[in-house]
Amino acid sequence: MELMWQRLPVLQAAPAGAGGGQLMFTLVTFGLVFLIMYLLIIRPQNKRQKEQQKMLDALKKGDRITTIGGIRGTILSIKDDTVVVKVDDTTKLELSRSAVSSLLEKKPKIKASKEKDAETDPQEDDSEA
Repeated sequence: MELMWQRLPVLQAAPAGAGGGQLMFTLVTFGLVFLIMYLLIIRPQNKRQKEQQKMLDALKKGDRITTIGGIRGTILSIKDDTVVVKVDDTTKLELSRSAVSSLLEKKPKIKASKEKDAETDPQEDDSEA
């Protein structure tokens, strides 16, 4: 009765130089995959986190904000880790500072209308003449 292992073909050891090329190719491939992941995912995410932290650190009273829940309002006061936001005339909310999603820009219409008023102001026209 023959044993099963006796029928299996004998594996011969590969020459020492043959496996080194495959190992180098594998390492280069993993390195390229990691580099692509870093450039496309990790680096932009870290940049966004730094910008978000800078925005949160720069918050001040009177800024118009949007929260992560979509609530828009004006900052009434800022404490260490909380922000009191005025939503309308009677509603004030105390939120975590990290709940602030973005800082809203001032409306350009206000600036434009002030510039139009300054251009059409008769007092300024008299002083120029």
